[in-house]
Amino acid sequence: MNTAVAKKNNITWFNGHVSRLDREKLNGHKGAVIWFTGLSASGKSTIAHLVEKELHCRGHLTYVLDGDNIRHGLGSDLTFSSRDRKENIRRIGELVKLFVDAGIIVLTAFISPYRRDRQKVRSLLEKGQFIEIYVECPGVVCAMRDQKGIYEKAKAGIIKNFTGISAPYEPPTRPDLKIQSHREKPSAAAKRVIALIQEEGIV
Repeated sequence: MNTAVAKKNNITWFNGHVSRLDREKLNGHKGAVIWFTGLSASGKSTIAHLVEKELHCRGHLTYVLDGDNIRHGLGSDLTFSSRDRKENIRRIGELVKLFVDAGIIVLTAFISPYRRDRQKVRSLLEKGQFIEIYVECPGVVCAMRDQKGIYEKAKAGIIKNFTGISAPYEPPTRPDLKIQSHREKPSAAAKRVIALIQEEGIV
């Protein structure tokens, strides 16, 4: 809760009669965010959706927040400048906090290139509610996988502020799990994520 904003705008956070623990009990699992980070075309979305499908088949409440999908609506007014990337992740952080409060397992697939922004999202949640997955993949491999042609456009200077080409990416120093997607099949990686979710007691 941002107390400064609350004071400035004369608003008060309203706590309802149903708590997060009540929702988690009903759902049969804890609420948490599984945060996938990595370069474009590294495999974040592919793995996230495989994990969601398995969790869904097991009867768990899930939702995948994908970078491109968010930019169609919630982030449609933002560019890819450093400032707007920060704002994009700030908005997403507030969104996933609500998902977790609802007792849902939300999986995110965002490049989220800056460590400070990912840490900010982690700080919004309680211990054990934020699982950071680093999907590592060399840029040259990501470019080969790219079906949208965005790497070529970035190299040609058509796309500005492109992570890994003309903008930096800061990999996690201590991720909860690192996946080398150029050496590991998506299905195998998804199984490792599921195992971690179980180890953390989320399901």
